Amino acid sequence: MTSSRETRFTVMSMNVHKGLSPLHRHSTIYQLRQKMRTHHPDLLFLQELQQEHRGRVRRFSQWPLTELTHFLSEDFWRDWHYGKNAEYPDGHHGNAILSKHPLQKGNNYDISAYRFEKRGLLHSVIELGDLKQLVHCFCVHLALFERGRERQLEEIIRYIGELTGDAPTIVAGDFNDWRNRVSAPMRQAGFSEVFEMLTGAPARTFPSIKPILPMDRIYIRGLKIHSAEILHEWMKLSDHLGITAELGLL
Repeated sequence: MTSSRETRFTVMSMNVHKGLSPLHRHSTIYQLRQKMRTHHPDLLFLQELQQEHRGRVRRFSQWPLTELTHFLSEDFWRDWHYGKNAEYPDGHHGNAILSKHPLQKGNNYDISAYRFEKRGLLHSVIELGDLKQLVHCFCVHLALFERGRERQLEEIIRYIGELTGDAPTIVAGDFNDWRNRVSAPMRQAGFSEVFEMLTGAPARTFPSIKPILPMDRIYIRGLKIHSAEILHEWMKLSDHLGITAELGLL
């Protein structure tokens, strides 16, 4: 959204749990699509997006027949970028960034800390406003074990330094960081987490039915924070709650 004074835009991040309910009993991908659109986010950061899965098509009669990025973005988000992290006989899943603004696709960097747990760092660049301000976007899903996350964070900060210079940057996703060890090194790299800035602590987003762990984050650098919200009404759509923030250019 552009005003005469500044450009504001909305960011949403969510681990979509492969389009399934918390206990894997029901498909939630149509409900997710509808709910995401009601918030009109300019940028959508998704983790565990099951881009293709033939087993889901067989099990759920209404599972989309197209790739999920096409299904989710159709007639709403103009550009998207998907990064495959894990592949198996029936399909694959990974991270995705959907954007209402022009998007330049970067790379999906393999930051897997363990052979049994494939993880990626997806990089895109969007153009905001009339001046086409470039904003670097990174969608992440970190390891379950802390030592692996420490190694991954070192890689992430190195990639950010190599790719972005001093341009505005967003790093959003599922950090699996319930002890909040990530924020200190991110602050040293120049980043602020939106909920920490506004409320003093990261958002509690997991498990969705009774969220007690702060797993999901939106870190920013070179941008203003106007507001942030936890999407509590989405508790049956994934095992994580979604989070959203309204940001602005400095």
